[in-house]
Amino acid sequence: MSRCKKPMRKRTVRFHFAATEEEAALIRERMAAMGVTSVGAYFRKVGIDGYFISLDLSDVRELVSLLRYCSNNLNQYAKRANETGSVYAADIEDLRVRLDEIWDRASGILTALSKIG
Repeated sequence: MSRCKKPMRKRTVRFHFAATEEEAALIRERMAAMGVTSVGAYFRKVGIDGYFISLDLSDVRELVSLLRYCSNNLNQYAKRANETGSVYAADIEDLRVRLDEIWDRASGILTALSKIG
């Protein structure tokens, strides 16, 4: 019976440093704010890139949700139009209002993104 060899570790160089309690707390705070749980991953990213960016994409997620909702409504209206040959004016107005809201949110997101840097 042969034993399987474990593959060699990719990362063979270790770093070790000391920090004060305050520094360690600040490091843990920043890691938590970034949603990072691995100290090694955090220090590799910060050490190699010199920065660590975490974006709050809640506005984008909300925009995608609005787009899905609007798309579903549009599909329902198209199905009704194909079945009955007519579309209600109130449905089209509702769709227009929702599309205006989406455009407003998208514009706000783009404005906020343009201020980064």
